[in-house]
Order: sequence, then C-alpha cells, then structure tokens
Amino acid sequence: MCFLRRPGASAGWIWWRMLRQVIHRGLQSFFYKLGLFVSRHPVFFLTVPAVLTIIFGFSLLNRFQPDTDLESLVAPSHSLAKIERSLASSLFSLDQSKSQLYSDLHTPGRYGRVILLSKPGGNILHQADVILQIHRAVLEMKVNYKGYNYTFSHLCVLRNQDKKCVLDDIISVLEDLRQAALSNKTTARVQVSYPNTKLKDGRSSFIGHQLGGVMEVPNSKDQRVKSARAIQITYYLQTYGSVTQDLIGEKWESEFCKLMHKMQLDHQDLQLYSLASFSLWKDFHQTSLLARGKILVSLMLILLTATLSSSMKDCLRSKPFLGLLGVLTICISSVTAAGIFFITDGKYNSTLLGIPFFAMGHGTKGVFELLSGWRRTRENLPFKDRVADAYSDVMVSYTMTSSLYFIAFGMGASPFTNIEAVKVFCQNMCVSILLNYFYIFSFFGSCLVFAGQLEQNRYHSIFCCKIPSAEYLDRKPVWFQTMMNDGHHHTSHHETNPYQHHFIQHFLREHYNEWITNIYVKPFVVILYLIYASFSFMGCLQISDGANIINLLASESPSVSYALIQQKYFSNYSPVIGFYIYEPLEYWNGTVQEDLKTLSQGFNTVSWIEQYYQYLRVGNISATNKSDFISILQSSFLKKPEFQHFKNDIIFSKAGDENNIIASRLYLVARTSENTQREAVELLEKLRPLSLIQSIKFIVFNPTFVFMDHYGLSVTMPVLISGFGILLVLILTFFLVIHPLGNFWLILSVTSIELGVLGLMTLWNVDMDCISILCLIYTLNFAIDHCAPLLYTFVLATEHTRTQCIKNSLQEHGTAILQNVSSFLIGLVPLLFVPSNLTFTLFKCLLLAGSCTLLHCFVILPVFLTFFPPSKKHHKKKKRAKRKEREEIECIEIQENPDHVTAV
Repeated sequence: MCFLRRPGASAGWIWWRMLRQVIHRGLQSFFYKLGLFVSRHPVFFLTVPAVLTIIFGFSLLNRFQPDTDLESLVAPSHSLAKIERSLASSLFSLDQSKSQLYSDLHTPGRYGRVILLSKPGGNILHQADVILQIHRAVLEMKVNYKGYNYTFSHLCVLRNQDKKCVLDDIISVLEDLRQAALSNKTTARVQVSYPNTKLKDGRSSFIGHQLGGVMEVPNSKDQRVKSARAIQITYYLQTYGSVTQDLIGEKWESEFCKLMHKMQLDHQDLQLYSLASFSLWKDFHQTSLLARGKILVSLMLILLTATLSSSMKDCLRSKPFLGLLGVLTICISSVTAAGIFFITDGKYNSTLLGIPFFAMGHGTKGVFELLSGWRRTRENLPFKDRVADAYSDVMVSYTMTSSLYFIAFGMGASPFTNIEAVKVFCQNMCVSILLNYFYIFSFFGSCLVFAGQLEQNRYHSIFCCKIPSAEYLDRKPVWFQTMMNDGHHHTSHHETNPYQHHFIQHFLREHYNEWITNIYVKPFVVILYLIYASFSFMGCLQISDGANIINLLASESPSVSYALIQQKYFSNYSPVIGFYIYEPLEYWNGTVQEDLKTLSQGFNTVSWIEQYYQYLRVGNISATNKSDFISILQSSFLKKPEFQHFKNDIIFSKAGDENNIIASRLYLVARTSENTQREAVELLEKLRPLSLIQSIKFIVFNPTFVFMDHYGLSVTMPVLISGFGILLVLILTFFLVIHPLGNFWLILSVTSIELGVLGLMTLWNVDMDCISILCLIYTLNFAIDHCAPLLYTFVLATEHTRTQCIKNSLQEHGTAILQNVSSFLIGLVPLLFVPSNLTFTLFKCLLLAGSCTLLHCFVILPVFLTFFPPSKKHHKKKKRAKRKEREEIECIEIQENPDHVTAV
C-alpha cells in the first residue's frame, strides 16, 4: 500500500488518514469474510436463531408475570421523600394517619373511595339521606374468605382512643343534616362551614377534600356553605402486612367497586365514581390488554408495506419475500429477547409496549440496507460473492449504529437512571438490539443467500418456478408476459444496473433528486427550516414534567374518570402535608410560637398547637414555662372530648417526674388551583429548604411527594446521559472515521432532530414522563441510523459538485431510508386507536421522530449540504490533473511513433 504525501500535509495528518483507512478496510474485509461464511453455511445460520426463538418463546409463555408495584416503577427510586417517609413513619404510624394525610391518587395501603356528584344546579347536601343509605350498604357489605364473612368493621383502620373505625368527618355532617331534616328543621340551622367546620361533638374538622364544588353564602364571615356539588368519602382498610389480610382487602375492594356500580344503577339522580388501591395498577396494565389486537394490526401493516416496497415489475429481481422475511426476523428476535427477560425474573409492565416498535424501527433499517446493498452488487458475480459484497458494503455502517443504540440505552439502564420503568425498558432494549444484530446477519443473511441462489438460477421471485426464455414469452398472452417478465424488455446495452427500475429508486433518480436540488426550491427549504427551528425552540421553552400518573393509564378507565372529577371539584386545596417536628422544642417560648406562625403562614392548619394556644387564651390561662405548659396540656386540654384526637399528634417521654414533648406533628393545607400536582411540588420545594435554615427541626411529607420529588430531574437524566454518551463517542471517533466532517454533520443533524422532536411534542401537549423520555433516547439513535449512511456517502463522494454528490447519496441510500421510515410510520397508525394515554404519547413521539428524520434526510440535508463544506473542488482538480497527465502521455507516444499517425 502506497500513500503519496500532499504538499502542506503534516505527518500527523497522514498518519491519522492511514489509520482510518486501515480500520475501515479491515472492517470491510472482516464483514466480507463473514458474508462468505454465512453464504457457505446458510442452513446453520437459519436453524440456530429459529431454535433459540422456540426455546425462549416457550419460556415467555410459562414465566409471564406482570409487575403490580406501580410506585417502584414510576416513582423516583432514590428520593429524599422516601427517607422522609421512613422518618415520619418511625415517629407516627402512617397507617393510623392515612385519613389525615390525604393524597389524591397515591394513598398508601388498601382503601375504597367514592365521589358522589349531584346533577348540575343541584345541592348534594340535600341528598344526605340517599348518601347515608349508600354508606350503610358499604358498611354492611360482606366478603367471604374460606367460609368466613368479613365486613368493613373487621378490616377498617381503628382509632386509638375508642377503637372504632376511622370514618371521614363528612359522614357526621351528613347525619346532622339528616337529623335536622327528620325533625322538620331547615338545613340552614345546621351550619356547614368550608373548609373547616364545627362538628356536633365540638371538634373542628377540615373537610376541604370531602366536600367539592362549594358555593359559599355571600359576605359570610364563617365561610358558611350555601350549596355543594360533590362529596368524597374514603374507607381505609387496615394493613398488617400478612398475605391473608391483603387477599381479603383486595376482595373487599373488588366488591366495593361492584357495589358502587350497582348503586349507580339504583340512584340515577347521582353520579358515582369509585376508586380502590388496585385501580391505578389495573388501569395501567389495561393498556397492554387494549393494545394487543392493535399491535397485531400494526405488524400486518408493516409486513404489507415491507413486502410492497421490496417488489419490482421484474419477476427475477423483485424481492417481496425478503421484505416479508426481514420483518419476521425482527419479530422472532423480539420474542427471543422477551423470553430472556422473563427467564431472568423480569416482570412485565405496560411501558414495554414500545419495545416492538423501537426494535422494528432499527431492525428493518438493517434489512432494507442489506437489500439495497445486494442491488448494488454486480449481477455477473456468483451469489455467494454478492452476499459477501453486500455485507462488506452495509454491515460496517449498521454495526456502528447498532453500537450507538447499545451505548445510548446502556447509559439509560445505568445506576444514574432514577426511574425503574426507564431502567427496565433500557435493559430490554439493549438485549433486543444485540439479538436484532445477530438475527439480521444470521437469519436474514441466510434468507438473502437462498434468494440470491434463486435469482442466479433464474427462478421466479414469487412462484419459485423457472422463468421461460424470451422467445417462449413472446408467444404467450400479455398477462402471462407481465407475470413472467424478468426485465429483458427494459434492459438495454447501455444499462449496467437493472435494479434502477425499482419504483422508489426510479422516482428519486428521475424526479425527486432534480427537484430538491433545483436552485428555485432551495430558498423555500431554508424558510421551512427556519419555521421548523422557531417552533422547536418555542416548544423547548415550555417543557413541563409529567408527574401525573394518569398520563400512563388507559384513557377511558375508571381511574382517569375519577381523577378528572376529583381535579375539577376537589382541587381547591393541595394534598394535606404532614409537618413533623422531630426534636424537643420549647413550645411555651414566645419566639418559638412566632417561628411556628411564620412557617404556617398562608396555610390552612390542622394543629394541636394552634388549638391549645387558643384554649389558653379563651380560658385566660398562663403557661409560660415548661411544667405549666405540659401539665395543662395533659391534664386539661387533651382530656376534653373535642381535643382528645390530638393525643395521636404528640409523643411524650418521661424522665423521672418530668414529662417532655420529644416530637409532634401538625397538618398544613394550601389553597391551590386545578393544577394541584404542580403546586404541590412547588410547596415541597418551598418548605424543604426552610427545614435547613430554621431553628425548628422539621420534615414535611405527603404520599404524593414520593411520586413527584425531583421527578423532572429524574425523568430527564436518562436522555441527558444517553445524549452525552453518544456525543462523546462521536467526538472520540472524529479521527477514526473516514472523514471527520461526517461526524460533524451527524452531530448537527441529530441535535436538530432531537430538539425538533422535543419542542414539537411539547407543543402537542406531551409532558416529560417516562414514555416520552424513552422516545427521546430512541430519537437520538433513529436519527443517526438514517442520517449517518447518507452523510458519510456524501462526504466521501468524488464527484465534481456537491449537488451531484448529494444526488448520488440519495440514490444509494434514499430507497432504504424511505422504505424503513414509511414502514415505521404506517406501523404506528393502529396505536392511534388504542384508548390509552400511554399509547397516545408513544404515537405522538414516534410519529414526530420519524417525520423529523424524514424531513432532514430528504429535504433539509440535501439542500444545506450544497451550501456548506466539505468542498468538492479538490476532487475536480485531481481529475483535471489526471486527464492532463493522460493527454501528455498520449502526445509523447504520438511523437515517438509518427508513422502510426500517418497510418491513421
């Protein structure tokens, strides 16, 4: 091998150039030998993948198990909220305080919850008797387990003071209203205030989450309720941690939902919406059940598209079965990957629905590129050499893109990923990518070998019969000639490549390439890109995190219906935040009292401290020292019936004759709008830093915080890590590829596509949840998959002009890109008909990924590459120099042999 040094070229540059060429030629030589090996042993490479699929396919059927723990899947794995939950639980039992620590959809343990909604213009308080009838039906409902009947009283959470079931205070309000109605009193005499109301036993109760759609009496100082549209009642079940208790609780919840459905039929004047602890998981898993049929339809559409796009009029060179077998190759590799996942004790969840589409988008790209590589080989070669040439031409690029897929999803599966659903998905994708790669060069490679053998022996590509001679065909009817036409009528002695007649390649060569490179089209493409970039940038400024769990549920499920009604009528107040003081505090100190007032300012408080201070003021009692403060608290305040429930909020310790308060809690509720979750996150981010700077040592907790604590950072971290990993690989390989400008253009193209998808999906009302983040990771690789071959062919082209180079690049790779993206986008269409928020998000993101990639490959890059480097002038100068050198040699020969000139 001889390298000539250009004038001005440094020794380092020459060395890097030599190294790049050695690596590239070494890889091409390796894949050429691999192609030869596969073509010589096609039966082996066809059988081994099929046997693996059968083995692991059976394990898929036998070991299938759904994941029922929704918190471990979608909540951040490592968060401060989980530590705060452990600390709060060590002080005060969370099971006993579930009724106080109200949470919209994330209430821990088992429970049944119902919203009763009156008709428009109605007052739910006027239907107290009907609501109490439904309440009694719930209390009397029986669940049979092993011959024993269990009612709510057997399973409920018990109050510490009287060992009675914990019930919502709105029940007491309804009973008072019913008693007033029975004694011919007007409901106005039973004064119901909002959000705090006075109960019959003298207690002050917060009912902000139990009464919804409230209209207050105008100019009422005590916020008296005029009417209300909705009532929410929750029935909390005890959780002992035993399997038997959990099974009975699950049966009770199931019967509760059935009872609410029956009650809806009996009471048409009310609308009932029920929810249980299993509802979220059930409706999350429901997406998979709803999508099964649609995924099969999607597969049929992809098979049809791949088959048609691989067909030609030429019955010899048409390869419809190869398109079909290519899609089936990806299917069986996905089945094998799923079997491996379940053998390794993996549990299925609905986010894994995206894996077949992700795997298909990458796998079919390799299939169509191999098919295009086969068409670029010379027909006069033996079929085994043609297969080896196709491998040498295609597998280098496909290996690089597969490696980047593996790196991106491998980074997503790393410990840096804080959401388990994303981590599990990325682990599965890594396995799928490896198996895709193996199955394509083995199983599909064997199919290519058999198809090549049929072509070489002149067998029909569909009917597998010998193609008759041209003389025989001329004597047959037109329909027979059409079916058996091998292209001999179209082929002339000027044509060296009969595959030029493929309809996509013909369209690109004869029509599209000339149109897109037309000088009058280019300004409109530049304007189009500026519009695209403007909308993308605008969308990127409006990104919102998707901590709302209903984004992952079936859209017509009971949980979503319940959440929407709850958000509409019960979003005036945020989830109840537990405020835990975990160190001894001088509550009798005036400074401490002022600090507590400052911290709770702006909140609606449910606090023993506030009630105790008021009790002291009303009774004109002085408690300015520790002994008086604790003595009056224990002997007087907590003995009163209306204040007895506060015993659960204080932890006393006794050292000798002296009592101390070592910990206590109170509850804070903020006024919010319908966007309760976002405001709850803001409250958490506001209160938590105060615990570090205040003299009062406290923590704040609500079960909702576990799902939302730093969710935005947790959910965006995988795509940032994956993007950084791919960027680092592309930069490090800058001088190991054939041309560094190829990597430079690839980085720019992928960045443009990624930001475009991110911005446009935000404008399409897609939040940053685990599904959209996985789609963004996939978009990085999907863009590389399709842009890389196009760009590297362009930068290596040796034509005179950039325009001619981009035409050749589109002609060489445009067919495979168009085949793959069209199959991918058509396969997404059935997802649109799955009634699930999860599949809607998947459809929108993948549609944008495919569309933006197609836009860049066929519109933006073909125009922009004609403006910017690499320049092709040096290729032109080289050719001129070679032509001049040939002319000089011819002149010398003529001068040396004048007789030859005379003879001519």
